[in-house]
Amino acid sequence: MRIVTDVPELDVRGGVLAIGNFDGVHRGHRALLDRMRRWADEEGRPSAVVTFFPPAKVLFRGASYLSSRQEKIELLRPFGPDAIAVVPFTHDYARTDKEAFLAELAELRPRAVVVGEDFRFGRHRAGGLDDLQHVPERLEVFGLRLDGDAPISSSRIREHLAAGEIEAANRLLGEPYLAIGTVTAGDRRGRTIGVPTANLELPPEKALPLGVFAVRADTPHGTFGGMANVGPRPSFPDGAPRLEAHLFDFAGDLYDAALQVRFLTRLRGQRRFDGLDDLKAQLDADRAAARRALAQPPGRR
Repeated sequence: MRIVTDVPELDVRGGVLAIGNFDGVHRGHRALLDRMRRWADEEGRPSAVVTFFPPAKVLFRGASYLSSRQEKIELLRPFGPDAIAVVPFTHDYARTDKEAFLAELAELRPRAVVVGEDFRFGRHRAGGLDDLQHVPERLEVFGLRLDGDAPISSSRIREHLAAGEIEAANRLLGEPYLAIGTVTAGDRRGRTIGVPTANLELPPEKALPLGVFAVRADTPHGTFGGMANVGPRPSFPDGAPRLEAHLFDFAGDLYDAALQVRFLTRLRGQRRFDGLDDLKAQLDADRAAARRALAQPPGRR
């Protein structure tokens, strides 16, 4: 699978393209990407995903995102595209005329293009489905998928995360929420009480749920269950929250390693402690609760 930064670099002529922001790669996105995969397999054609980072809401409104560039690539990987174009969405790119985007797509001579019904492109979002339909041999438009009476959307997932409702967010995503970060040196207080943690460096724009969670983490040494605390840093209470993960049954050095942490279940909110004994007792309870959650099959967490 090739990763490129521009549509002309895809080089998948006559293929099936899926185009969209795909922030979080939620259940609605997955239905669209599944269609791309099936169509390409049925006709023996190459497939590619065209996506953008960051989302327009981040660039213009300072909103948070669900998936970083790296996270988005990892979430798209299971759909087996031959190539992914992650186009940097900058102020300059936002001023691109719709005709320029259409011309780039036309050069690929796509057999089919799959998009969501709300897909817009070009300067001032001037381009729409009426423009796009003239580029591929076939254009397939996916309507919004519903969860209950409300559509599945990245904005709705961000609202659940802001409220700490990880189970509701995961239901809309279709799998546990993913955060990828690099382990950095922390204050090492966890080691002094027998709960060493891996402190992940994450961009401030990354949406994170606050609280204590049961998690599963992919490390260079394998996959481990654990518990994670997400909250403000004591020295920077108004800054981006910090993610600290304690991995069960792991002993080793993770500094500078990349970790993929998946949030499974919320154990509790954050609280103040009366002293060290109170903290240790709560951590013991958190560890037991996290192990119980990890032992449950996915549908019963």
